[in-house]
Amino acid sequence: MKFSQLILASATFCASSVLAASWGFEDATISVQGKGSGVGGGVKEKFSAGSPLSNPIALGSSDTLKIILTTTEGKTGKRAHQAFLTLKEPVTGLEESFPFTLKESGKGKVDLTHKDLPTQFLTNTSPVEASIVIGSFGSSKPYNSKAFTLKVSLDASLPPPTSETPVRYGKQPEIHHIFRADPQSPPKIITIVFAAAVLAAVPVLFGAWLMLGANVNHLGKAMSGAPVAHALFFGSIVAMEGIFFMYYTTWNLFQMLPVAGVVGTVAFLSGSRALTEVQDRRVAGLR
Repeated sequence: MKFSQLILASATFCASSVLAASWGFEDATISVQGKGSGVGGGVKEKFSAGSPLSNPIALGSSDTLKIILTTTEGKTGKRAHQAFLTLKEPVTGLEESFPFTLKESGKGKVDLTHKDLPTQFLTNTSPVEASIVIGSFGSSKPYNSKAFTLKVSLDASLPPPTSETPVRYGKQPEIHHIFRADPQSPPKIITIVFAAAVLAAVPVLFGAWLMLGANVNHLGKAMSGAPVAHALFFGSIVAMEGIFFMYYTTWNLFQMLPVAGVVGTVAFLSGSRALTEVQDRRVAGLR
């Protein structure tokens, strides 16, 4: 019985230890290095979880603040899902967070300069509270505690920083749109010239047909063999020319396309039947 009670007590202790695990950090150092100070120059201090630095850290206009630490879950170094350096202005409550760059071992760092800070932090004369925030998935408790106090100092030879006026949504001046005029057809004289050129080419076309051996005497046989097909095919060609004329003068593209689609379908179906009739005469030796 004593052995079983010992095992039960050990299991209870292990379970309570796992449930009581929390996030933290170790091996934390903070350094402030000015421009041109070289390796080893500037200020460097160590701090630990739950023990913030007593003296404020000064950050000049040309300085770079760097924090290096190792996030831990319990007492084991481990990469957390989130780790931030959070700055808070105590008077206004303004906060800004800067994420740590973490490795799988939990070792991480964050760099901070004046250009990374909001304008409100640069124009504020009171120190800023800096906290370390660490958290991740699971039952382990997150860590959020003050680490040090940051004193932002400006260069007296430079003008103080200013913030841009925020965008305010409200009534805006009325906008007057100027639309482009509708496209116009070419001048009538150009239309007449090209129409005359097309009409003048019609006799030349018929003459070429006669020279190539077109047989007009078969018109009656063609109309008797497939009157509907030939009539529809010829009519669809004339109708398509009329559609193009209407599109050129008054219609737009959306008015022309549906009508052209219907006429084109009729021309395709009737033309296929008309060509079949011509082929039958050719096979019979009539052409």
